[in-house]
Amino acid sequence: MWNRIARLRWGLAAPAGVLLIGMVLSVLDPIAIQVLGNITVDQFQRWSPRMQGPQAVTVIDIDDESLRRLGQWPWPRDQVATFNTQLKKLSPAAIAYDILWSEPDRQIANDAMLAASLAQGGAVIGFALQRAPSSPSNDAPAAPSLASAAMPKQHARYVIAGVSPLNFLHGFESAVDALPALRTAVDGYGALTFMPDADGLIRRVPLLLRRGSEIVPSLAAEALRVALQTDNYIVRGGAAAGMTDLRIGKLVIPTTARGEIWVHYANDVMANRIPAWQIVAGQVRASALAGRVVLVGSSAQGLMDVRFTPLGGVMPGVAIHAQILEQILGNTALHRPGWADAAELVTMTAASIGIGVIALISGALLSLAYVAMFTALLWGGAWLAFTQAGLLLEPALASIVVVAVYVAASVVQHVVSERRQRWIKAAFSRYISPNLVAYLIAHPDSLELGGRRQECSFVFTDLSGFTQMMEQIDPQQAVALLNGYLDQMTAITFAHQGTLDRIVGDAVAVMFSAPVLQADHRQRALDCALAMQRFSIGYVAKCRAQGMEFGRTRIGVHTGFVIVGNFGSSSMFDYRALGDVVNTASRLESANKYVGSWICVSAETFSGCKDVQARQIGRLFLAGKQLPITVFEPIDPLIDASADGTALNDYQQAYRWMEAADPRAADAFIALQRQYPDDGLVGIHAQRLATGQVGDVITLTEK
Repeated sequence: MWNRIARLRWGLAAPAGVLLIGMVLSVLDPIAIQVLGNITVDQFQRWSPRMQGPQAVTVIDIDDESLRRLGQWPWPRDQVATFNTQLKKLSPAAIAYDILWSEPDRQIANDAMLAASLAQGGAVIGFALQRAPSSPSNDAPAAPSLASAAMPKQHARYVIAGVSPLNFLHGFESAVDALPALRTAVDGYGALTFMPDADGLIRRVPLLLRRGSEIVPSLAAEALRVALQTDNYIVRGGAAAGMTDLRIGKLVIPTTARGEIWVHYANDVMANRIPAWQIVAGQVRASALAGRVVLVGSSAQGLMDVRFTPLGGVMPGVAIHAQILEQILGNTALHRPGWADAAELVTMTAASIGIGVIALISGALLSLAYVAMFTALLWGGAWLAFTQAGLLLEPALASIVVVAVYVAASVVQHVVSERRQRWIKAAFSRYISPNLVAYLIAHPDSLELGGRRQECSFVFTDLSGFTQMMEQIDPQQAVALLNGYLDQMTAITFAHQGTLDRIVGDAVAVMFSAPVLQADHRQRALDCALAMQRFSIGYVAKCRAQGMEFGRTRIGVHTGFVIVGNFGSSSMFDYRALGDVVNTASRLESANKYVGSWICVSAETFSGCKDVQARQIGRLFLAGKQLPITVFEPIDPLIDASADGTALNDYQQAYRWMEAADPRAADAFIALQRQYPDDGLVGIHAQRLATGQVGDVITLTEK
């Protein structure tokens, strides 16, 4: 395995590069990766929203009906004071107003009445943080200022365990504060500010923020602190990690580095709300609110205090504060543990390396199965962590990187495999036919002993006078001439997509339609034979021009059914064809020297060829055969004088007379012999007829 990987070492750069990019993205955590993680958390929340347990938080809703009954907003402060007093009588643990009272009432006394009511205890009000520094207008009245950069008197103390995480918190330069009389009267004073993501969704809400150089709490944190009757926030953080958790009373709340808590949304947090008008009307029993954290806010359409959530809808801001408090008090808060980043990076790296190695050394389907298995385990683990432990793990990046590594490694493996197959094909093509190599590569299962019956065409060649030539010239010169000859004969075979069955000395055997089926195998065989004949004539002429003799090629072509496949032993075998058709093709090659031709093509082959001129040689009785074989000599216009129309017509007429045992045949062939003295076939027929033979049947006594 490792040797194979070593051979692929140059290709490791692609999957390794993909993994490196994934590791860098995991560490840098750019916006695109954060968005990817947010999408995962959103989908998990849609599949499994938080289940609401026993109610510890109640929303008092200034809804449209309350505005209709009690008057439009804003209510006069004395009316709010009466409302707060009635609410206080129901003994809630804390009353937090998701309302900003930054401007004085038209009646100053009304503000005093509200301050006195809030001073009864347990009240929390809010302020709005601003990014820009406060810049009072020159035209603004002298009292009181609406925006202040100075931090009001703190209602709680901050105990820092470790290094202060101040620089990690969301920072603001100033705030729109509540009226001084109100903020000094209450027990809690928190920020009403939300921090939506780039897509406008509220996924995390800060429990602590930074105002200038000071830490300030959120409205939810203050409501919780007042309800638990504690004065302290215990903030734990590290120099490099930012904030890790916040302790309020006995509650330890895990946070992000920026002091945020992930909101675990429930679907119907407003289902148990109490309309504000019922409080004023005295229709709410004390048991309904006793000991609870009460949030006062508005769902009225006209006030437009709505926020977008991952569940796909909108909800009033007060409901989000309620979501936070419910999950903290119910211990169902979402949390991304500090070890998550390292665990995800290690998992991604290990899985990518494993998948990369598998993809490089095995098939695509097997490695794809491992990718699917890993992805399922990764997402399944993240899902179980979310539903069973409220842990936020990010499977998307690791999945994408692993798939990308698989793709890169598979491409490398494919490229290397293709290159190796080309190398094997090129190497083995020096020994066997390229079409056979290609077939074996595509069908490795065919490398087994066995065969099948199918129709094939065969071309057998031999050199005339080869033995005599080898005895008369220098052996090295003879080998050079023969190698040059066989090299071109092989090239012609491959050019016609024939399978080189074997080379024995100067003889060449070629097979068509095996191993790859060729519907036109007869035509291919004849075309290959004609090309070999043209080359042979040219090669002989070239050798003579150099002062060397080289024999011309005799060719036999035949077609029929044979058994083709791998024959031999389990340790060594050869791909070839077996059957009488093979022997017949070889006999036809030998028959040329007896009938005076250079190419003998059987009628079985010639019947499947088009646009080829030929003259019938005769019906040959081959040695050992019971029936004669009709044989033709193809005429190549490029090299045959008999291709002349008159000559061919005269031959065919003479042949018809010979075939019919007509005495005129003898005189006709003698006349053709005088006209074409170099035509060996005409000479053979003239000689046969002159000795008293009749008909076109020629009996060959030798193989």
